[in-house]
Parts: sequence; C-alpha cells; structure tokens
Amino acid sequence: MAKNKSKEHSGPRQRQLRVAELIRRKLSEILLRGEIHDPDLNRLSLTVGDVRVSPDLRVATVYVVPLGGKGEEEMNAILRRNKGELRRAVTHGLSLKFAPELRFRLDDTFDRMDETRRLFEQEEVRRDLDK
Repeated sequence: MAKNKSKEHSGPRQRQLRVAELIRRKLSEILLRGEIHDPDLNRLSLTVGDVRVSPDLRVATVYVVPLGGKGEEEMNAILRRNKGELRRAVTHGLSLKFAPELRFRLDDTFDRMDETRRLFEQEEVRRDLDK
C-alpha cells in the first residue's frame, strides 16, 4: 500500500533549509568582503539574519537589517539595484539547478524581541505569569 502523503506540511523541507543556509552564508561573505563593485553597497554594514527559500528553490527571501537599524529605505534601494549581481555571486559555486531570485525584506526579529521583553516587564503581565 502506498503511504498517503499530504501536500500540506507544517514547515520547510530539509532541502529548503539547507539551501537557505548556504545562501545566507554565501551572501554574508559577499557583503563582508565587498565583492560587489558598488561603493554604496560596500559602505553599508548589513546583517543577513535569515533566508527562506520557496519549495521549488526558485525564490529566496533574504531578511536583512542595517547595522544600527537605520537607513532601511536606502538599504532596500541599494540591494534592489544590485540584485542581479548579488544573485550571480551567491549562486557561483553552489550546485543548484536554478539561480534563485533574491527578494530582500527588512528583518524585524530584533524589534519583535524588544517588544516581547517590554511586554514581559509590565507588572500586569508578570502577575498573570506568576499565577
């Protein structure tokens, strides 16, 4: 008997996670070394927090944050302008069938963590947690 495999699954598959981490590391190295010939991009200090890859591995959503959390609009414009060259540089040396399209998004993880900490520090929330 064949196993019933649901097309819906709870999260990304192992291959997606592996490819996403490879892309994250490679992109971080490229940005750190200043391998893209754009002085605006090379003067930015960016943190690549996360990469999520679509199930077909054709789209990689890259979550980045500028150092200090300022200059988000400028960062987005510079990354969009260099998207093609970054795509080529990231996939160079990776054995992928397709070079995934890179989509850049602001990583708001740190902001959400700060907000969560602030909520936990409120007296009424502490009372509820201690019950």
